[in-house]
Amino acid sequence: MKSRKLMLAEALIVLVLITLACTGIILYYNSRIASLESNILSVQEQAQKNIDSMEQNVLSGIESLNASLSNNLGLLERKFSEFQRKNEIEIMAISSLIDEIETQSDIQLNQLKNELKSVKVQGNDFSAITDEVIRSVVRITSGNSQGSGVIIGNGSLIVTNMHVIGSASSIKISTYEKDTYSADLLAYDSNLDLSLLKIDSMLEPLEFGDSDSLKQGERVIAIGNPAGLSFTVTEGIVSSLHRTGPNGLPIYIQTDVPINPGNSGGPLINIHGEIVGLNNFKVAGLESLGFAIESNSVEEFVDKAMSE
Repeated sequence: MKSRKLMLAEALIVLVLITLACTGIILYYNSRIASLESNILSVQEQAQKNIDSMEQNVLSGIESLNASLSNNLGLLERKFSEFQRKNEIEIMAISSLIDEIETQSDIQLNQLKNELKSVKVQGNDFSAITDEVIRSVVRITSGNSQGSGVIIGNGSLIVTNMHVIGSASSIKISTYEKDTYSADLLAYDSNLDLSLLKIDSMLEPLEFGDSDSLKQGERVIAIGNPAGLSFTVTEGIVSSLHRTGPNGLPIYIQTDVPINPGNSGGPLINIHGEIVGLNNFKVAGLESLGFAIESNSVEEFVDKAMSE
């Protein structure tokens, strides 16, 4: 009987020991688990801190890089703008220089052409200017009368003698290129025997020269349509200046250039291709005795007519 109780007591003790051992083991492992969880949490917190720090560093680096890029881009834009401005200034300077060179070249070329023309004319060869000036001379037909005229001003004006126009109601103009136009009478001066006509076109005009600068013996040519022979060129010299005409005015150039019916109203041209006179009349029965109205008087008439 005692042995049975002892056995139960021993069994109970063993059970208690086992229970205590299990409890100790459980507590130990719980402690370990808690420690591990604490370590894991600590690691997670540290990892999060590291991640946050890395993110902050990355963001800071990106911001710094953006700021640096913005500064560099701004500097690059400023340098590019400065380069572009300098380039534009240099291009403008080069363009201006090119324009100046072209202008000087054109001036020098025109001077050479004019000098060549003068040399040819002074060598008794008016062909250097004839081809140009003849295109500014016209044939005028009014009623039964025929004469000549010269294109002036803006290219739509023609000056001629009044007796070429007469009292005709219709005035026809024919050019060297065989073009035909109707003309209107703008103004006239019966005392000067001058008329100013206008056509509805723009042709190549001639410039007036200074008739006061003419010298006796200077070579000139007359262009006109004598006896119906269109666009004839005749050559001669200035015989005298400021001759008094039938109207009592000393405004006539005496020349030995042949002037015949049909030449009236045509230009007297100097070696520079300028109008120095307007052929007007010849002394009947005498050769080489023609008279032209001085260009200064003709130009004064035109200016007065255009201002009224």
